[in-house]
Amino acid sequence: MRTLRRRGAFLLSAVALALTGVLAPGAGAAPSIAACDPAVAVTAVAARVPVLDWAENLGYDAQGNLWVSRLYRNEVQRYDTAGNLTATVPVEFPGAVRLGPDGLLYVVYGDAPVSVVRPGGVLRFDPAAAVPKPEVFVSGFPMPNGAAFDPSGNLYVATLSGVIKVRPDDSLDTEWAAPLAGLAANGAVVHDGVLYVTANGGPLGRIVSVPLDAPASRSTVADLSSQLAGLPDFADDLLADPSGILYVTTLTGQLIRVDPTSGATCAVLNGQPLTAVAAVPGRPDELTASTESGALLRIQLSR
Repeated sequence: MRTLRRRGAFLLSAVALALTGVLAPGAGAAPSIAACDPAVAVTAVAARVPVLDWAENLGYDAQGNLWVSRLYRNEVQRYDTAGNLTATVPVEFPGAVRLGPDGLLYVVYGDAPVSVVRPGGVLRFDPAAAVPKPEVFVSGFPMPNGAAFDPSGNLYVATLSGVIKVRPDDSLDTEWAAPLAGLAANGAVVHDGVLYVTANGGPLGRIVSVPLDAPASRSTVADLSSQLAGLPDFADDLLADPSGILYVTTLTGQLIRVDPTSGATCAVLNGQPLTAVAAVPGRPDELTASTESGALLRIQLSR
């Protein structure tokens, strides 16, 4: 069978085992969400060793370099605009890569079931340094994965047990996070005063909106699995474009466009399992996606 997802594997393994024939590439694939204007994807960086090069997440620094979390290599890799590997930074089971308001790069670590006994957290380092030296920013999280900054510099970390709010001074806002306990959050993005997260605790494939000033008022934007004839799909990371439209990556290899106002969804891309997607700096309608195989894809959206 194909490699199981690490996030919440001890909670979801029974489901994954039962549905291997549904979700595995080459088997009877889950039906796709209805297509909309299609995107075009090409390989920007090929995987050197498929699966070992599993690309869990990605993000750009202020210089336009692309940083990629190589989950099973326990490192984050830097690529220049030509796709050349220019640096590596050791990070244990890295997850989300996000540029902070201070110009430092923040990387989630501990994105694996072992974080139950060896908690993860967030590292940070100067991406422009000749030899970046990571330091722990905050720690003690169970299987952290996604992350997003708000305009005030607060960092929201999606974890197996909910969403953790970290203030700029590295203190935790536990009161804010309390209503989100047990959410089984995965990906995270902030847009216009709202935190959007993917959640896979039950059902799989749920997109949740959380007002930053009222986290108890969270609501469901869409259930992707319910639109797949009741079949499950694991919603991984997501981004919001400047207009607030969400793009969500899934285990079955779909890039789903979600309108958070109406809840309308459609697939702009179908292919290999996708883990995360990032907007290419200075190139409207162009994205870079990471995959389970380790390849990095360049995606041109239709408008």
